[in-house]
Amino acid sequence: QVQFVESGGGLVQSGGSLRLSCVASGFPFSIYTMAWFRQAPGKERELVASIAPAAPITNYADSVRDRFAISRDDTKETLYLQMNNLQPGDTAVYSCNKYHADDTSPWGPGTQVTVSA
Repeated sequence: QVQFVESGGGLVQSGGSLRLSCVASGFPFSIYTMAWFRQAPGKERELVASIAPAAPITNYADSVRDRFAISRDDTKETLYLQMNNLQPGDTAVYSCNKYHADDTSPWGPGTQVTVSA
């Protein structure tokens, strides 16, 4: 079955960096556009960044552009998110999934990112 296991979150000070990883399984990872999402307390889940397969085209939310970088290793079926210059507003649970997540791709537990001022 489809599964995502995220890791790499933690507590950092404002201006710090983290690198998130997401190991996917149960589907042909290399042919899918993949994405990172985040959900802050009391808010809806939002799209952070996406990356297309093959010749990767990336897209970012305005709030993270020029600070975050999404990448993928299809040989390892792993998605990455390099996050630099983290701000308190980036505090959230970060999850990965197919860009077009649906009932066939259930959400993993995510990884908590907490940024202190």
